[in-house]
Amino acid sequence: MPLKPRRLFGRDAEWGALSEFAASDQPGASLGLVYGRRRQGKTLMLELLVREMGGFLFAATQQSEAQNLADLGSAYAAFRGLRRPVLFSDWRDALDEVLRIGEDAQVPVVIDEFPYLVAASPALPSYLQASLSPLSHAKEHTRTRLILCGSALTTMAQLLGGGAPLRGRASMELVVRPFRFREAAAFWGVEEDPELAFRLHALVGGTPAYREMSGGVGPGSVADFDVWVQRRLLNPASAMFREGGLLLREEPSISDPTSYAATLTAVSAGNHRRSQIAAALGRPSSALAHLLSGLQDIGLLEQVDDALRDKRSTFKVAEPVVRLHQLLIQRHEPELVVGRADRVWAENADTVAGKIYGPHFEELARQWCFEHASDETLGGRASWVRPTEIPCREHRRGHELDLVVGESPAFGSERITAIGEAKGTAKPVDVPELERLDHLRGLLPSERVGPLPKLLLFARSGFTDQLRRVAGSRSDVELVDLKRLYQGA
Repeated sequence: MPLKPRRLFGRDAEWGALSEFAASDQPGASLGLVYGRRRQGKTLMLELLVREMGGFLFAATQQSEAQNLADLGSAYAAFRGLRRPVLFSDWRDALDEVLRIGEDAQVPVVIDEFPYLVAASPALPSYLQASLSPLSHAKEHTRTRLILCGSALTTMAQLLGGGAPLRGRASMELVVRPFRFREAAAFWGVEEDPELAFRLHALVGGTPAYREMSGGVGPGSVADFDVWVQRRLLNPASAMFREGGLLLREEPSISDPTSYAATLTAVSAGNHRRSQIAAALGRPSSALAHLLSGLQDIGLLEQVDDALRDKRSTFKVAEPVVRLHQLLIQRHEPELVVGRADRVWAENADTVAGKIYGPHFEELARQWCFEHASDETLGGRASWVRPTEIPCREHRRGHELDLVVGESPAFGSERITAIGEAKGTAKPVDVPELERLDHLRGLLPSERVGPLPKLLLFARSGFTDQLRRVAGSRSDVELVDLKRLYQGA
């Protein structure tokens, strides 16, 4: 298998899957899909794969069927070293010829932006099904590794859906997602400064292309961060300024961007339950299904299940730049256009702290429990990590709990191993927060609790000396600051 090029940062699992598929010695042509939101580095990975293995890549564009066939013919002729373009009469002819590339050895053949071709030629998946039929020339006489790539998530996912022509034909379906928070810190070169890494991730997330779109370099320190935000994110001359709004409008399955944008605005503002979103939009809850499912399908909204109650869930914006756009850029665009980014950023400090940093820190705490925390830290292995709300007779109200860690063994009943709170404020966490967690642990349903669940306290600004002394005397308490979040287990 080809080694991962040094130019490709991270993506070890993705490169491994791609190279294993492309270099497989399985007889017959095979089909793989690669998709994900735009600007995740899909094309770069595939271009590097093709370069390493001597393959062929064709990038479609938004144009007519005849124009794409002509462009494919030119690209194919150049690949074969022919002096004149190959003239394909139709897609059946083109697919049969391109699939012959792997007659002598396993070779990756990549068709990038495949949804553009499907938009102009809806029957293309059916033609491809015929070209890859069990008795076709491609299956019997080639080892072509055909990879279809695209950023239109719904179109790509539907290629292998129930009843689709290509269902059952693909042996690889690779979804390329943004970097996780630790990967993103390393990619931006800020892994040694957890506070800077956290702020940066809270605003731009883990999309690789955003570094180049932000001028190719991030803030040098926390002291530089505010000025960097004003110049690179809130500046109308920056490529990042409209990114949060364009992500929605780039998706071809979204026919009415206005309603979907309003839904994202409502969730960004703190309306996380279906009933709250409906109230903010002035619609009945029953009318939200297509909006919520549509935003989930394109990766901009995420549904978060409740840890203790079935059929009770919340929704969160999955892409930080969308949240920033909805909360700051869209609302204050006239001021930003005339150069008042410093004032907008300063006057919205409470919004950034409460609507961006706070929820983001809670989410990273849940991710840390699931991806990085040791079994010893959690009192078991995390099968899931979810928030909840626990009713309390003593206080006659429900208490929100940022995270509940559950273990679901293969044999045995599910149990809660830990509960936790995440405080993204600028004030160190003190003993009363631990006392609150002690109280909430006593309210957990007894049938879901085995050994005493551990108590996890996450603090962006650290802990008081008194709380550290108390926690140090107890084996059931874990304190997680930003340094441990980014570097520890």
